[in-house]
Amino acid sequence: MSNDPANRAMLLTAPGAAAIAVVRMDGPEVPSFLATHFSRSPVISKPVHGEIREGERVIDDPVVALLSETQADVCLHGGAWVVHAFLELVRRSGFEIIDPTDGPLQEMAVAGETEIDREVAAYLPLARTELALRVLLAQPAAWRGSAGFDSQWMLADRALYWLLHPPRVAIVGTANVGKSTLANQLFARERLITADLPGTTRDWVGEIADINGLAVLLVDTPGVRETTDPLEQQAIRLSKPVVEQADLVILVLDPTQPVEPQQSALLARFTDAIKVVNKSDRGSLPIDGAIKTVAVSGRGIDQLRQRIAAYFGCDEIEIDRPRVWTERQRKELATDEHR
Repeated sequence: MSNDPANRAMLLTAPGAAAIAVVRMDGPEVPSFLATHFSRSPVISKPVHGEIREGERVIDDPVVALLSETQADVCLHGGAWVVHAFLELVRRSGFEIIDPTDGPLQEMAVAGETEIDREVAAYLPLARTELALRVLLAQPAAWRGSAGFDSQWMLADRALYWLLHPPRVAIVGTANVGKSTLANQLFARERLITADLPGTTRDWVGEIADINGLAVLLVDTPGVRETTDPLEQQAIRLSKPVVEQADLVILVLDPTQPVEPQQSALLARFTDAIKVVNKSDRGSLPIDGAIKTVAVSGRGIDQLRQRIAAYFGCDEIEIDRPRVWTERQRKELATDEHR
């Protein structure tokens, strides 16, 4: 049976093993599905315990809460097999399975008295850090008292947007300047392979790091250098578009290496980057505004973290200030500004 977009289902709870898993079903075929596969007749606003069957096979004995004639929450036991088997049954019955990890929750999965309340609920899965969660949950009260705030400031501020959409931060530099060691310090754990040999990183490596409450996709790239190694050459080529798409570049420089020609070329290319002079215990470079670090010991890492967070407006955040994080809010404020 082909899936009808009018009939949808989505896992509301986090994926993986858990005590329960809640699947919300929405659409005109919900009553027919439950009549066919649920052993009891559900009642609106009253949880009903029964069995979900596919023919003679019992998949689970969930609690079904009928929210309306066309919407129901099926509260399953949270085993991976149970959830997978139920979603497959739902899919084969003609429902489109919505992936909740693709972005904010769809309208079918959220509730709230106001538009802001519903937008907060929709974006909760994107709040990866405590700071993001606190700022997002403060927004309904902040917007209710926002009459005295400057809408121009709100339109210009992107802090909450970045808290919910991790920016891509690329670490670049010549070979063996300590990029991977620096990345490990920012991850606060040994995540990347490091060595005192150039070319150790053969490909770009990306993972989410918590930078003072801001989740960022931290990308460690292969060192830029002249090499005859075809694998390393290919890795350097492949990393170029990754760096070009980055929201911020951290340029790592090494005072123990010659400035010309490769490090000076990177300085000319990445003029807006945050400059880091690593191995600063072994030398210095005359670069204004550069952060001096010793990646192996962690010296200077706190300053680098603060600089990254500040770049995206996420340092010293006022939790209860109203902020914009959706296109609807942006349009509403822009419209009010021109009335």
